[in-house]
Amino acid sequence: MSLLFSPLPLRSLVLRNRLWVSPMCMYSAVDGVPQEWHHTHLAQFASGGAGLIIAEATAVLPEGRISPRDTGLWNDAQRDAWAPIVAAVHARGAHIGVQLAHAGRKASTWWPWAPEQGSVPVSEGGWPTVAPSAIAFEGFAEPAALDAAGIAAVVEGFASAARRALDAGFDVLEIHGAHGYLLHEFLSPLSNHRDDAYGGSLENRARLLLEVTEAVRAVAGEDVPLFVRISATDHAPGGFAAEEAAQVGEWAVARGADLIDVSSGGLVAHQRIDVHPGYQVPLAAAVRRGGRIPSSAVGLLTSGAQAESVLAEGAADAIFAGREWLRDPHFGLRAAHELGDVIAWPDQYLRARWR
Repeated sequence: MSLLFSPLPLRSLVLRNRLWVSPMCMYSAVDGVPQEWHHTHLAQFASGGAGLIIAEATAVLPEGRISPRDTGLWNDAQRDAWAPIVAAVHARGAHIGVQLAHAGRKASTWWPWAPEQGSVPVSEGGWPTVAPSAIAFEGFAEPAALDAAGIAAVVEGFASAARRALDAGFDVLEIHGAHGYLLHEFLSPLSNHRDDAYGGSLENRARLLLEVTEAVRAVAGEDVPLFVRISATDHAPGGFAAEEAAQVGEWAVARGADLIDVSSGGLVAHQRIDVHPGYQVPLAAAVRRGGRIPSSAVGLLTSGAQAESVLAEGAADAIFAGREWLRDPHFGLRAAHELGDVIAWPDQYLRARWR
């Protein structure tokens, strides 16, 4: 058995393998409610051999949506719509989590294929945005700096959304602290110019993320795994860096996180990223710190052999992939076949298992 298709125990769960589906926004919800598209989209990955599927960035508050078409978990109608999707994944033998998110200054934007881009005007269904400081992402509307009451509302929003996620049956909770969204905006000195307890030192800039982690862990109890996704570098001078990410990861684990999902970038438009196969793997290794901080790797990981090598070299404990699952929803079955592993296939697909 390869490392990639060996089980991974996390609290009360035993995930059937370590090849997982990254959260990917579909921009197809209505008033935060997932639709039939989400049901088909997510269930197919379970049939395709994924060990864990993380549903897309799901807003904890209405103003936390990236776009008007984002999914949410700020009300019970959204919770109830997620439940059959979760059940469909379970029926196909996989586990499923949800990424709880607040988009901060990158909220209220048009979806990628909309005829316009940038911020959605309030007159067309958009809303005012918030951030640690009143500094706009390039080309977007200027946000309002969160005050103490606003920060408290964000923490409560994450906790309430976590409770609804568990009621819907999700197995894993992930906090989105990456890609230039609100929690990442607090982490980076490029977007956080506060002079209170939430700005300045790394400890202060990490405060909100850690408060959210503690609040979500309190809701999750002792049995539910909790992940935190971070951008381990801003890919820009003066920004959040890998050494800081490793420290924040250590703090998050001490406050109840079980795994740090390591990505990068997204904070500023002037980022410069050298994109190549496995380009983010060294960041996962840096955060993992020799295995002391459980981590996952992501970023142009497209084959079973490549993913196996990442685990074998000790850079990560699990592999997230995104685009490859979109290209091939049965990536897990293919990767296992490439590695010579015998894993469970859906009975309906057995005729294709060997030849």
